[in-house]
Amino acid sequence: MKVFKKLFKNFEANIITFTVLLLLLFSILVSVIGYGSFTKAFELEYDNTTYHMADTATALIDGDQIDDYLANGADDASYKSTKNALDTYCLKMDVSLVYLIQVDTTDYNHFVSVFNCVGKDAPYTEWELGSVHDTTNDEYRETYRQLYDGTLEHGTIYRTDNLRGAPPHITTLVPLKDSDGKTVAVLCIQRMMDRMVEARRPFLYIIAGSTAGLMLFSSIISAIYIRRQFVRPIHKIIREAKRFANENKPGEKLGADISYIEELSVLATSIDKMEEDMLQYIDNLTAATAEKERIGTELSLATAIQANSLPNTFPAFPDRSDFDIYASMTPAKAVGGDFYDFFLIDDDHLAVVIADVSGKGIPASLFMMVTKILVNEISQHSGFTPAQALQLVNERVCPRNREDMFVTVWLGFIELSTGKVISANAGHEDPAIMRKDGEFEILKSRHGFVIGAIDTVKYHNFEFTLGRGDKLFLYTDGIPEATDIDNNMMSIDGMLKALNQYKEESPQGIIEGVIRSVNEFVGEAPQFDDMTTVCLELKGKETARLVVDAERSEMDTVNEFVHQHLSDTPCSFKTLMDLDLAVEEIFVNIANYAYGEERGKAEIILLKNNDSVSLTFVDQGIPYNPLAKPDPDTTLSASERQIGGLGIFLVKKMMDETSYEYKNGSNRFTMVKKFT
Repeated sequence: MKVFKKLFKNFEANIITFTVLLLLLFSILVSVIGYGSFTKAFELEYDNTTYHMADTATALIDGDQIDDYLANGADDASYKSTKNALDTYCLKMDVSLVYLIQVDTTDYNHFVSVFNCVGKDAPYTEWELGSVHDTTNDEYRETYRQLYDGTLEHGTIYRTDNLRGAPPHITTLVPLKDSDGKTVAVLCIQRMMDRMVEARRPFLYIIAGSTAGLMLFSSIISAIYIRRQFVRPIHKIIREAKRFANENKPGEKLGADISYIEELSVLATSIDKMEEDMLQYIDNLTAATAEKERIGTELSLATAIQANSLPNTFPAFPDRSDFDIYASMTPAKAVGGDFYDFFLIDDDHLAVVIADVSGKGIPASLFMMVTKILVNEISQHSGFTPAQALQLVNERVCPRNREDMFVTVWLGFIELSTGKVISANAGHEDPAIMRKDGEFEILKSRHGFVIGAIDTVKYHNFEFTLGRGDKLFLYTDGIPEATDIDNNMMSIDGMLKALNQYKEESPQGIIEGVIRSVNEFVGEAPQFDDMTTVCLELKGKETARLVVDAERSEMDTVNEFVHQHLSDTPCSFKTLMDLDLAVEEIFVNIANYAYGEERGKAEIILLKNNDSVSLTFVDQGIPYNPLAKPDPDTTLSASERQIGGLGIFLVKKMMDETSYEYKNGSNRFTMVKKFT
């Protein structure tokens, strides 16, 4: 009981802590919003007030005399009079600066000072009449431009950083116009924002103090309420549950009035009901019932374990759009001997397996689990072919197969970028394949012996290629051997008929359609065998690969490969010539420099899109990024330029995109050319 008390004391503390943190978060949110709103309101007030000050100050200056002021100098009587008026205005308005500037309208990068009045205690030195200064930044430059071209009535600029020793301030800019209405100068008034900063501080103090008080009050109320209506009732329920577990006899009723919290009240009455039901169950339970319950529980557990061991969440690979896969297994008994699996060996290779264990029920399920684990484990080792993987599985299964069970397996490794499939068959049904816009038909291949019978059996790989839009259907014999009440089998032909009826559907639609067809054919007859199916559709863009020796003598092979796969595209003669030059430059560089004195391979991956082609050159040579070298200076003569770099420079100019990466020990150079 001390453990439970400690647990709920901690729980109570956690609830209070959560409440306090929630209030703290709320206070921070309110402070941030209030701070922003407060600041925005002050800024708006500063903006309006300063604008009216600036607009009033323009009345003190005659726009027609600006050029005379600059020409005659500070001794001009009219200039002195205006300067005195502006100085007085600056002091009376308590602003830090009042200045008038004439901006160079060619690029707005410079301006000439006409009037410059510094307020009291302002950290500035007056500019002399006619002194030239650089525009502070792009914001000022754009504001000057809009004031001169009349698209802006006035501008306001806030300065809070890069102040060079000056405090934060606001500057309002208004145009000064001559008698013809033309803007001849810009009048600026600057005000410090220290009052806004001082005004915000009490606001934040009030928020912080209110929140602290609210947190304290809420914590006390929460502690009292939680203890009375939650912690104490839970303690009572725990004590009763523990007592009943130890004694198995009636005790004090908890009752629905244990707490005002409905959930706890329901829990208490449920505990009372549970005790009554449990006592009655114990009294009525017999040995036969207990045995039956045990067997049923074990079967349910076995069914759950088997179902959870198979991929059963679809889409199985939500991040992949280059293929779609779906699978289904319906055991004839509570548990079955069929299984399927699929998993990515790497980003470009998908392993797919389907198998059928001899027999049914628990023994077949156990044998299935062992085989599935072995196939999965061995297939994920890089370098094994499907035939080698099945041979290793068979060698491990046979010595421990004292019950003389066996399993048929079809295992395939699919290269997703090219559609190349390497498969091996250990006595399993041949798959059905549908080419794009075609019909499903059986794909015949060489079969090996079943797994688990003879440990010296050798298996053989069978290769074929899936095109984009092709579909592959795998199944166990429970589909074609499904039998109706008159002992007629559905057969391979019946299965193909069902497949072709739903061939336009997605893999999920195909499997669901085939299962419906099987059920309609079987009718009232009981299911005789497990029914397991896997359907895969290869999607995406058309990709081709070529692997050759990294030698210049293979140049013709590479060119022929590129030309062959671009023959059905809208690729112009000029585009093809650009590609030929670029391909030769990259391949010859690999042949000459990638492996030094050693021999190596070069892989070319061609990806066709509707409007472009992508070529990726892969080698395992010395890491080298050709794009890192700076472009040659083509303004120099050939004798003045440094040797090298011109070829890759031309490639970058001829191609629409170029990129390089060093990944998994390989140089990968990619170039993209749009069809024209």
